[in-house]
Amino acid sequence: MRISPFFHQLRSAYQAELDDLASDSEGKDVLQQRLKQKRGELKFLLQMIEFSPEMVAVIFHEGFQFKSPAAMEHLLGHESDEFPDWDTLAPTLQLTPWAQTLAKQVLKEPLGEWFLTLAAGLEYMHAKPDPIRAEQAEDDSDEEDGPEDGPMDAQDAQEEKEARERAEAGADWMVEQGFDRKD
Repeated sequence: MRISPFFHQLRSAYQAELDDLASDSEGKDVLQQRLKQKRGELKFLLQMIEFSPEMVAVIFHEGFQFKSPAAMEHLLGHESDEFPDWDTLAPTLQLTPWAQTLAKQVLKEPLGEWFLTLAAGLEYMHAKPDPIRAEQAEDDSDEEDGPEDGPMDAQDAQEEKEARERAEAGADWMVEQGFDRKD
């Protein structure tokens, strides 16, 4: 399975967002409670889908059932501006009833189809082991001196820069809305 740099970068951000929601300060599991609360804030969260889509995509956690792993793995190879149409992807998955309700609201937004495609991809990846991390862990155990990073090509550098800019813009927007900056 080939994962585009776009999805690879958002994968860890999506997992971090779920981890942040998972437990309270006492270590109690509050994920479902917090997801329910976030789902109730959908109208507000929709303002963030362009800048911090991973923070919004968690509202669809456990809301997809995937009928075609091949279609999802094909999606994961695409960059954000190359996604297949939602109408092409939708028949390859099934939304739970509560997720269908949310999806109807999301689809009314200008970026709604793009966002649902992204959310499906992130949720699909969440259930799969990260092949790059597994490969790196294997490489780390094989090397005595540790891994060596190869040179970053221009495309990777540009994609990394754009990802940082998106994350910074999202963080700035959250601060403007009255939230503390995540660091």
